[in-house]
Amino acid sequence: MTSHGADAAGGADALLAVLELLAGQAPSAHFETLLDEARLAGLSGEGLEQLERAVKLAGEVRTGREDDARREAGLTALTDTARDLTFSYDLDSLLRVITRRARRLLGLDMAFVTLRGPHGSCYVHTTEGARTGPESAGRTAGPRLAPGFRISEGYGLGGAVQLHGEPVWTADYLADERFAPSGSLDAGVHAPAFDEDAEAAVRGEGLHAIMAAPLRSGDAVIGVLYGADRRVRDHTSEELGLLAALADLAALAVEKAGLLDRTRAEVSELERDSSRVRTSLTRMRHVSEAHSRIMNLVLAGGDLGNVAKAAGDALDATVLIRDQGGRALAGGDIPGLDEEAVAKASLDAHARRRPVPADGDTWVAPVIAGSEDLGGLVIRAASGLTGEDERLLELAAQSVAFLLLMRRSTAVAEGPVRDELLDDLIADPPHAPQQIAQRARRLGVDLRRPHVLVLARPEGGEQGRAVVWASSYAYRLSGLKTVQGGCIVLLLPGIDASAAAKAVAAELSPLLGHPVSVAAAGPATSPDGVGRMHLEAGRCLDAMSALGGTGSAASVNDLGFLGLLLSDDHDVEGFVEGAIGPVLDYDAERFTDLTRTLEAYFASGGSPTNAAEALHVHPNTVSRRLERIGELLGPEWQKPGQVLEVQLALRLQRTREVLARGRATTDPTRPAAP
Repeated sequence: MTSHGADAAGGADALLAVLELLAGQAPSAHFETLLDEARLAGLSGEGLEQLERAVKLAGEVRTGREDDARREAGLTALTDTARDLTFSYDLDSLLRVITRRARRLLGLDMAFVTLRGPHGSCYVHTTEGARTGPESAGRTAGPRLAPGFRISEGYGLGGAVQLHGEPVWTADYLADERFAPSGSLDAGVHAPAFDEDAEAAVRGEGLHAIMAAPLRSGDAVIGVLYGADRRVRDHTSEELGLLAALADLAALAVEKAGLLDRTRAEVSELERDSSRVRTSLTRMRHVSEAHSRIMNLVLAGGDLGNVAKAAGDALDATVLIRDQGGRALAGGDIPGLDEEAVAKASLDAHARRRPVPADGDTWVAPVIAGSEDLGGLVIRAASGLTGEDERLLELAAQSVAFLLLMRRSTAVAEGPVRDELLDDLIADPPHAPQQIAQRARRLGVDLRRPHVLVLARPEGGEQGRAVVWASSYAYRLSGLKTVQGGCIVLLLPGIDASAAAKAVAAELSPLLGHPVSVAAAGPATSPDGVGRMHLEAGRCLDAMSALGGTGSAASVNDLGFLGLLLSDDHDVEGFVEGAIGPVLDYDAERFTDLTRTLEAYFASGGSPTNAAEALHVHPNTVSRRLERIGELLGPEWQKPGQVLEVQLALRLQRTREVLARGRATTDPTRPAAP
């Protein structure tokens, strides 16, 4: 075989060896070894050239295969990353996945993500591959690219990315004049801001080659994904593309996290709204049920006390019902009530026609019927009032107004019958007592109980309003009412005529806005006593007018000895008992002479010394007796008004004793003296 033939055979074998190495995916060093062996074997000329050409082509195939593998790995990583985004990770977890894969796929030393803050500045959100540990303590002193680190707006690669919205890279950032303080990225079009802290942080991490890709949301750049090496190196377009694709996925993660956060916030708000609606419905149901209970009480004929208690139970409060004059009609006691604040709140409540706070936990609700003021509710809540509580309070006030109107209507409807009964009771001559008692029982009036009679004479103005009030007042107190001679006549249960007169005056006079003269007499415990009380009250009213007492309130008993003169039965014994009864009882029990001492004291012109001479006792004895009398009759027994009644009572008592002795002397049944 010729030399040329041997070279051809050796070249063919070498080419076959190249194919075998390529098929076996041998490393590049094996191809170089094959070339060296061929040269040593004497391969030259065209055969060596073909072998070198084959090795070069094999290298290109091998590089292409590696590029395809890297491209396939990148696509696989992107697919895996996209799949990960479908999981319900939070933003931190998603960005950690992206930076970790960017670092591994691109062979980077470090990857990190910055996001734009609410005021335009950027901050580092996630890092992967940052220097940590004691070995880096000296190099990383000062600012560090750690989560939360802030970077000035428009700084460095990030500023260029935000401006143009395209990936940017540099082989050696710290040496790149484009990003120096005086540099220009685009020939003077943009000069990135300089941030000393950011420069120090990059220097502390020892970073050189850096590439950056934008995180886009629509047309806006919301952040930047960085890939960095601690060596100088170039980056290919494929690497930039892969980083940009990962940046797009990071932007999607940010949007997804934002959407999830907004969705969670909306769900939380919906849950809160639902909870508020459920709570509101529960309270509304409570208000409705409480109002139904209160209205059932009203419709069943319940009194104001029961309504006040039901409202108080529903509101967890103490409820006090007052009339238009501020007097309590029913309800509980509210200690420490600021009456001035309540009065101001009452005016405000009636003006606004709704409940208003008075002081602290005290509220006032107006009781109104149309434009008529019927009074108000004063409440003291244990723990304040909610909006639903205010509504319930308003409904309770309406229920009270309805009850008051029902009472007034009932009183007006029964008025003629009740008026006729009282007219018959005070008629002269009186009607048949048995028939009158039966009529009274049908109207719910028990004439066997003690009653007092009150005459009220309005001093001016219309009488109609006073008559309407009197009907309601008499019905409320289970009494009777009529009108005679310009006076309102009231027959009311009770034993204290004076208190009844003052109560009528205190309620009626403010209502009318002008004075009312009120006289009273009684008590009486039978139908035939009503006429007598009417006459006595009439005389009392006339006496008050004659004495200049117009617009005042008094009873026959309040007039002292004048009442004795005005009374039909001239109750001398009652007058004496009322004036000096305690002194007479004391003498009878202890056999003392306080009564004689009083007579001697008045006979001597109020001189204890002269009284002592008349009684043949020491003046100190008289003084001690007068002190005892003061204890029995009260400290004001020597005031002009009372002392006159005491003297009159002594005269009457002495006269009664004389008459009693005279009757005993002339009594034919009395045995003769021996």
